[in-house]
Amino acid sequence: MSETEKVKGPASYFPSIEKKYGQPIEHWKAIVRGQDGKAHMQIVAFLKETHGLGHGHANALVAATLAETKS
Repeated sequence: MSETEKVKGPASYFPSIEKKYGQPIEHWKAIVRGQDGKAHMQIVAFLKETHGLGHGHANALVAATLAETKS
């Protein structure tokens, strides 16, 4: 991706997630992958309740991680 292309979709949240919560995105993706078998919103709720993530950040992480397993 060139520098002039703007990141879109869930990945657009990644820089602010890393800055706010102090962990690399791969850390959060590993946690999401560890919730195998749960529905999208169940994982979002888990991240919010257990790790204190905001709804938008949790939703973006879950969407991006689950999309990787579908491709």
